[in-house]
Amino acid sequence: MLQPTPASVPAARKQQMADHTTPLVRDCWYVAALSDEVGRELKERTLLGKTVLMYRTQDGQPVIMQNRCPHRNFPLSKGRLEGDQVVCGYHGMHFTPNGKCTFMPSMNNAPANARIASYPVVEKAPLVWVWMGDPAKADPATVPDTPWLADPAWKTVSGQFHVGTNYVAMHENLLDQTHFPILHAGTGIGTPAYSKSTMEVRVEGDVVHLVRALLDSPAPDIYGVPMNLKDRIVDRHSDGYFASPALHYAHARIVNKDVRAGEREEYRFTITHIYTPDQQGSIHYWWFNSRDCNLDDAGADAFLVEASVKAYQEDVDALTWIQETVERETEPFEELSFGPDRPGIAMRRILLKLANEEARGDAGPATPAAAQPVPAAAGAAA
Repeated sequence: MLQPTPASVPAARKQQMADHTTPLVRDCWYVAALSDEVGRELKERTLLGKTVLMYRTQDGQPVIMQNRCPHRNFPLSKGRLEGDQVVCGYHGMHFTPNGKCTFMPSMNNAPANARIASYPVVEKAPLVWVWMGDPAKADPATVPDTPWLADPAWKTVSGQFHVGTNYVAMHENLLDQTHFPILHAGTGIGTPAYSKSTMEVRVEGDVVHLVRALLDSPAPDIYGVPMNLKDRIVDRHSDGYFASPALHYAHARIVNKDVRAGEREEYRFTITHIYTPDQQGSIHYWWFNSRDCNLDDAGADAFLVEASVKAYQEDVDALTWIQETVERETEPFEELSFGPDRPGIAMRRILLKLANEEARGDAGPATPAAAQPVPAAAGAAA
């Protein structure tokens, strides 16, 4: 990410794009956990610099609340559940899912001023979304839709990382497809021809849309193996979206140029990346690789997991090294950008705009209707 630019560079230029020092955007729906991570046990997690407590009520509703008792800061995750109420393990105060204290053993009446923050939550399996910003702006209608993750017509493999980098760098990494054949040379994700293919970049509100097409080229392993079309000539149409500070997703439509018995003409993939900062310089990262072909092929599942984990670990390593470099070096340093960096530059300008709007107090939701993902079956670039 960008180091502060030299003093001779005009101040306006310094503020053109978000970097690792830009305040986190809070007025946005972020993923707090996977659905199967939240149950009747108290679970602690740090989100956007705040330690939260997660659990489910007896009727199955997820709850996310502040993980600090207002009396003496005891972590409520070290307490216990009684029914739907959290009981502090230090002085026994009881808190409802909305954060109100209903009982304190050492007092005849519960203290009326004892409350903790309880955050708006929406579950769209397999994801539990939380709003950590201004609760008045938490519109459930703006929670992103990812229908392919629960659609039986799609097979999904997934995983997660904890990454020592800022979310700006992770989003830029996904919009920067020129690093695919270099950093991921051994994982079959990209080819030199693909990184040089014609790229179209569109900015629609606060969404960055990237489109590429590579015709008459061998299928890369990441698609060729699960399609059983390895090294066959295909047309590869792909698009990617920076949809919000929390979400990036991409579609691929692979056209089989030589359809043989038992084969299809088109195969579709949807890759979903979800980021939630836990601190300014580290993030929770969930990835999902979904396909509409060979759904019962366990070998394809195993290959996609292995290839995805290897590639994303390469990203994690690279971005961690970059974060360490910019934090270690105190000399002013101006980072250069080039033509293929246009999608990332557009994203960084949007994140800076959203952070500045929030600082001024005039921000709306950072996940507007325009950022809602296109259904995967229809979303791949034509």
